[in-house]
Amino acid sequence: QVQLVESGGGSVQAGGSLRLSCAASGIPLSSYFMGWFRQAPGKEREGVAAMYIGGSTRYADSVKGRFTISQDNAKNTLYLQMDSLKPEDTAMYYCAASFGWCGSWCLLPDNYKHWGQGTQVTVSS
Repeated sequence: QVQLVESGGGSVQAGGSLRLSCAASGIPLSSYFMGWFRQAPGKEREGVAAMYIGGSTRYADSVKGRFTISQDNAKNTLYLQMDSLKPEDTAMYYCAASFGWCGSWCLLPDNYKHWGQGTQVTVSS
């Protein structure tokens, strides 16, 4: 059974940092492409960052230079380091996984099969 469990969310002031973690069980992250998504109230879920086979990464324009996706295959855990946070980053953050590889569609939620329950990030001004 595949399980993705996010942690690390919280409340922070603008300019601050948080690191989200996504612990995976039931799948080897090394064979999956992984993504972080977020959804603010009243808005659609959007892709934030993705990592796929070979260590390639892809970021939404809104977070480039501020967020960094990484993974530790030994711990089977995905991370999202978020720096220089802005109030508009406030959302529920989800990690997701799907088998195989991805390309330009890595940041599209419909391409992901497995999802975590989410962790809330709140950035105050």
